[in-house]
Amino acid sequence: MHERSSVAELAASLKAELDRYSPGGKLPSSRALVERYRVSPVTVTRALAQLAAEGLVVTRPGAGAYRAEPRERATAAGDTSWQEVTLSADAATELVPRSVDASGVLATLSAPPHGVVEFNGGYLHPSLQPERAMAAALARAGRRPGAWGRPPTDGLPELREWFAREIGGTVTAADVLVTAGGQPAIATALRALAPPGTPVLVESPTYPGMLAVARSAGLRPVPVPVDADGVRPELLEAAFRATGARVFVCQPLFQNPTGAVLDAERRHAVVRIARAAGAFVVEDDFARLLVHEDAGPLPVPLAAEDPDGVVVHIRSLTKPTSPSLRVGALAARGPVLERLRAIQVVDSFFVPRPLQEAALELVGSPAWGRHLRSVSRELKDLRAAMAGALAQHLPELALPHIPVGGYQLWLRLPDTLPEAALVAGALRAGVAVAAGRPYFSAEPPAGHVRLSFAGVAGPAEIAEGVRRLRTAVDELTG
Repeated sequence: MHERSSVAELAASLKAELDRYSPGGKLPSSRALVERYRVSPVTVTRALAQLAAEGLVVTRPGAGAYRAEPRERATAAGDTSWQEVTLSADAATELVPRSVDASGVLATLSAPPHGVVEFNGGYLHPSLQPERAMAAALARAGRRPGAWGRPPTDGLPELREWFAREIGGTVTAADVLVTAGGQPAIATALRALAPPGTPVLVESPTYPGMLAVARSAGLRPVPVPVDADGVRPELLEAAFRATGARVFVCQPLFQNPTGAVLDAERRHAVVRIARAAGAFVVEDDFARLLVHEDAGPLPVPLAAEDPDGVVVHIRSLTKPTSPSLRVGALAARGPVLERLRAIQVVDSFFVPRPLQEAALELVGSPAWGRHLRSVSRELKDLRAAMAGALAQHLPELALPHIPVGGYQLWLRLPDTLPEAALVAGALRAGVAVAAGRPYFSAEPPAGHVRLSFAGVAGPAEIAEGVRRLRTAVDELTG
């Protein structure tokens, strides 16, 4: 059972029993709750903290937990209807609406209800995260002299040097800015490279979070189709020519959602085409550390072979570690680096030093290599389990490409199977899948779903999730 579900269940049980205590009455001790409910002390502590946050109990260190006094009746809500007029007043003159649909992002950030198999996640299952290594790294980082002081705005020099070595080529620490993960880095890059109202070329399909960032910056995403070998250069060149865009955002390695790896010849073509158009390529190298054990040698980042500053490179430690280790990097050459630096400083000042110190401790420890090898092996096994289960039980869902990196499979639905109905039916059957529509910036060519295999406990849970998905399909087609 996940820790979060244990906490939720215990909090619900305690809440149901609160009426047995008068206001100010003392609840059973933590030890008694541990024995009664057969949960860990940490679960008890978190459940009581949840009730305290809801104002239902009061905890007193060294004394215990008590039922809170009844809260006063809340005052009547105000009238916020005026905001509808104010927020839409500029709609007639805006080139791109400022309202942003974050549903595609929230689908991967929100935990599904208890008991639902999570095929829609975007992070590693807790059992795959290096929790002990991160805890040890954070403890060591906290003891470093000056660990809680103000860091350099560009990031710790040692961490910038580490990222530069990871990117390779002639990239140096001077070309690197430490960021609070990949998503803020994408936002900084797009704000720096494209003024509001202008087009930005994107892969189709692509990561919904990037589309949301582009639209929130007032940009117009223009799709460029992707196949099994990555973006198609002839269509990229035509898109630059037709739109006058000055930015192309891509994921050359294990693209989300298709898992495609940009072909060797296309790699050079993409940079050449962008250079001829006077445009930048934003390389989101999010999945490099999620390579599967059977992948073979990986191509180097586009930025490592780019002496002219065409490529703005983004990577993050979040995906291969934990959603909360939000440390990443932006790398760029030339005058654009100063613009990126200025925007990041204005937006966030700097990445908290304790996080940077902890990241540095983690990647410098022997546990780091062991963790990456373990993740590589486990992701291969989980991918094989999901692909095998789908081939056996859901052959009508087309799987044109099985990736050797990343954490998801991209499935095309038959025309007779409506995407929205399948996503809803799957959730009723107890499995959460990601709808394909948010991955397209224009009309999709067909219905799709994305299934993540990294957020589940193991092959047995994958088998159960596919069984439930089969049930949902049968209900729609039977």
